[in-house]
Amino acid sequence: MERTALGMYEATTTKDIKHTDAKARTSLKAANQGLKYSTAFWFVAVLAGQWFFFYYIIAFYGFSVINDNMEIWNRWEVFGKTPYKVGDFAGNLAFAAHAIGAGFVAFGGALQLLPQMRRYFPKFHKANGYLYLLTVFALSVSGFYLVWIRDQNPITLDGVGTSINGILILTFTFFCARTAIKKDIRNHRKWAVRLFLVSNAQWFLRLGVFSYLVTGTTLGLDPKFGDPFFPMWTFGCFAIPLAMAELYFLAGETNRPLIKWIASGCLCMLTVLMLVGMLGFTPFLITVMSGGKIAL
Repeated sequence: MERTALGMYEATTTKDIKHTDAKARTSLKAANQGLKYSTAFWFVAVLAGQWFFFYYIIAFYGFSVINDNMEIWNRWEVFGKTPYKVGDFAGNLAFAAHAIGAGFVAFGGALQLLPQMRRYFPKFHKANGYLYLLTVFALSVSGFYLVWIRDQNPITLDGVGTSINGILILTFTFFCARTAIKKDIRNHRKWAVRLFLVSNAQWFLRLGVFSYLVTGTTLGLDPKFGDPFFPMWTFGCFAIPLAMAELYFLAGETNRPLIKWIASGCLCMLTVLMLVGMLGFTPFLITVMSGGKIAL
């Protein structure tokens, strides 16, 4: 009886293992698909937002330089920002280069993340990649100049956050170039994603602000600029995307479906919040470009 029972147990276990293996493969395949679709959702949202941001930068900052109408930059004075300063040629030039450079980063950066671009247009990918690295390097240096030399009061929370972000940009630029030269493609892709996220931190900053305002207002929470969210988001605008990236890398390398689903869920949630920010940020930028009244 014991042998018979043991024999039945062994036979049942073998079938269960086969069934479990098939079930595990199905679960893993579904989790991989979920991660793939959530990544595509994020990328399409980012690409649309970045390219509109590029249009705004060229339309507002680019044409103001061409038309010698840089005084229009001070439309941001309602937010305590006066980028244009009379008689400060070097500072105005640095700000113009910084702003317009950010536009090129917005346009070309997302293209670097496309696998199809690497696969079918390798020469463009390589040339655009090196141009991107040079641009973000220049943006970081000009950012340090604007914060620590041009700004009369650089020791602010914004200044510290911008400086930390600038250090991350320089660090990630180095590792991104180094892994590309060594043809370490696996790690190069990771550093490229990290660099893309920190080099667009100011864009994420703005989206986060509008997402908080729109979401808070919709929920009836009466959000205000003095809320604790704003100083925290000064650092969160690059810390949270980087944390999400590390979770995404982990999910891509593990065979544990749960981690993949967690990463997919977090990425979808952040993408939805990003889209909410775009819904508030886009009309605001249109108002800025059209010359309409802007207010807090």
